[in-house]
Amino acid sequence: MPATPVPTDVVVDALRLACRAPSLHNSQPWRWVVASPRVQLFADPTRLLRGADSSGREALISCGAALHHFRVAMAAGGWATTVERFPDTQNRLHLADIIFAPAGSVSPEETARADAILLRHSERLPLAAPHDWGGLTDPAETVTGTGVVRVDHLLDDDRPTLAEASRLTELLRSGDAIYQRELALTTGDFMSHEGIPRAALVSERQRRQVDVGRTFPADSVPRRHGHLVDDHSAILVLSTVDESHDSVLRCGEVLSAVLLDATTAGMATCTVSHVIELPPGREVVAALLGTGTFPQVLVRVGRPSTLDPPPPATPRRPLDEVVELRRSTA
Repeated sequence: MPATPVPTDVVVDALRLACRAPSLHNSQPWRWVVASPRVQLFADPTRLLRGADSSGREALISCGAALHHFRVAMAAGGWATTVERFPDTQNRLHLADIIFAPAGSVSPEETARADAILLRHSERLPLAAPHDWGGLTDPAETVTGTGVVRVDHLLDDDRPTLAEASRLTELLRSGDAIYQRELALTTGDFMSHEGIPRAALVSERQRRQVDVGRTFPADSVPRRHGHLVDDHSAILVLSTVDESHDSVLRCGEVLSAVLLDATTAGMATCTVSHVIELPPGREVVAALLGTGTFPQVLVRVGRPSTLDPPPPATPRRPLDEVVELRRSTA
């Protein structure tokens, strides 16, 4: 596809939406360079959370989600995108180059998916069972077209095993000083442009009602009202055929599609990654899948259990900290 220059303000508006992508503890480990006629995506190693994500795998998934968010935003603006992943073999932080061409028309589905970017949030309260949601396992092939990412629904019979793996992971983490310090820092009241605000967390009692979820500090958490005693969400597992950087980045793109499609369908979601941050938990999930693939991230999907408004949107870093406008050399 020949590259077509896009007005800078259009690109910047799309990047503002791209940066609403989910990331581990809202660490936002990405950096963008706008060099018309292309946009470049880089991983930012200074944003890695080494306690939870020692390999940088979750940061790469986060960048993949941001890449897909950006493509969704551009599609809603009438622009088709072509992505070259890892274009510079000498720089593994250079994740993607994106070029553009006029799309001609915008479908209602493309508009709805872009609208979902601002509606989506991580819902940590218990969820009711989802309604018809079979389409949420389809985006893997639609988004990447390579067959390297799978989306599987864990059976209800597997839930107790997964819940036990979640509990044991939290137990192992309880003595990890680096991990606990990261958790405290990223949920502190002083965070302004990053981290998880207390309003997005739940009370200790509500956390215990969710059998598969990360434990966050619960001091001074404002109580939100939900009517469920237990969590009835469905759990999706995103996995890849290998552990290559390309596959993990694409997994993040599929994660974005799953979250946005669920939001469009009126459902709530919560990305769950702690279970597979340590080898024992990851091995349990792999055994439950039985597909021979590598688990990368879990997603709880269900209907909201409260009529309360969602918590305020989590903060994002100022755009001028993550976007560089560069004079084109093309």
